[in-house]
Amino acid sequence: MNKQTVNIVTLGCSKNEVDSELMQSILDKENFNYSENPMDSDVIIVNTCGFIEAAKEESIDTIFEMSKYKTEGRCKHLILAGCLAQRYSDELMDEMPEVDAIMGTGNIKDLNSILNGLKKEERIIQSNDVDSSYLEGVNRIVSSPTAYVRISEGCDNLCTYCIIPALRGKHRSRKMEDIISEVQYLASQGVKEIILIAQNTSDYGIDLYGNFSLHLLIGKLNDIEGLEFIRLLYLYPDNIDDRLIESIKRNSKVAHYLDMPLQHASDSVLKMMNRRTTKESIRNTIEKLRKEIPDIVLRTTFIVGFPGETDDDFMELYDFIADVKFDKLGVFTYSKEENTPAFNMSGHIEENVKEMRRDRLMELQRAISEGLMSQKVGKVYKVLVEELAEEGMYIGRSFMDSPEIDGVIYFRSDEVHDAGDIVFVRADEYLEYDLMGELTDESGQ
Repeated sequence: MNKQTVNIVTLGCSKNEVDSELMQSILDKENFNYSENPMDSDVIIVNTCGFIEAAKEESIDTIFEMSKYKTEGRCKHLILAGCLAQRYSDELMDEMPEVDAIMGTGNIKDLNSILNGLKKEERIIQSNDVDSSYLEGVNRIVSSPTAYVRISEGCDNLCTYCIIPALRGKHRSRKMEDIISEVQYLASQGVKEIILIAQNTSDYGIDLYGNFSLHLLIGKLNDIEGLEFIRLLYLYPDNIDDRLIESIKRNSKVAHYLDMPLQHASDSVLKMMNRRTTKESIRNTIEKLRKEIPDIVLRTTFIVGFPGETDDDFMELYDFIADVKFDKLGVFTYSKEENTPAFNMSGHIEENVKEMRRDRLMELQRAISEGLMSQKVGKVYKVLVEELAEEGMYIGRSFMDSPEIDGVIYFRSDEVHDAGDIVFVRADEYLEYDLMGELTDESGQ
């Protein structure tokens, strides 16, 4: 019997990337082969994002693009997975006859039964297990020297603009021993950098162990042979405590880099967002981080144009950014999402005002970034090689940069380097968000 081929198209965040790797790994190898090319695939899975309007539009466009392979390629079945599929399962099935199956965010474990079921049934919806446990014991297929590791599922924060708790369920931490086992396997496969992710990474362990336990987890991961970098993303500031700061400071493999999605700096807007923090507490956390870890790189994101955000609120945010000078910063305009509390709030703001506010903040950040980047020239950095850019020029990243969202370090070398190699680079030139440099024998940061 000829095996069917399956292709997975991944959209959205790093959580979706992990889900796609899990799907590829649990694929029934007796009946299905994985294919990198949708044109040559019998089944195409689109792992969608449905967080904000722009992500939904990209997902819909991709679904239509992939549906063409039903006539132009050999595709027999089109399956939707991920947050958009979870959020609009019935609507997608009703309005898109090209779609043969829906697999919700908690139903990845059902992949093979869905694939086999499509041989017998016309259409399938499996989206009823949003609070399911993580698929433990699966050796994910990772082809990069960097791998994301999800340490918990779901979220309990209930921010008023966010639909994620409805799509990903309540917060559920993974057992520490399961995470350690996964990272040990990844390191044995040549992974040099692991990036710990969750909806709220700093909440890790509170449900399992009765205490916030991220500081303990990274201490144990630090002992795993073969790893070079442990990176932390998506830490809400309210649970960044002294124990965590000390653990980041003490454990040599933990990158001095924190991603903290702050969302705003006006207390009135933070309250409307149902964020469990204040401008003062945020500032205190940042000051403590910079005091205890002087080379800490801080990345954050903000939302402008939230319902009720006044000109004064915006200027308070602007002044806060100008004063704090974040190393990395992204700005989103508020997206009005149905079935969230903010959807029905009064004081919604015109799109052109949102865009103007976003552009002003990004212009400010460009100037901040240029000033900070200029200070890095002359320093030596430990760099993870990612790829060859052109003959004699390579691309890599240091502790300062997370993949895809931050900058890179370009370095010149006549030697041959493979992805995953570790080199030391002296920065001799800066661009807006990137560095350029030369190989050196000196050890660096």
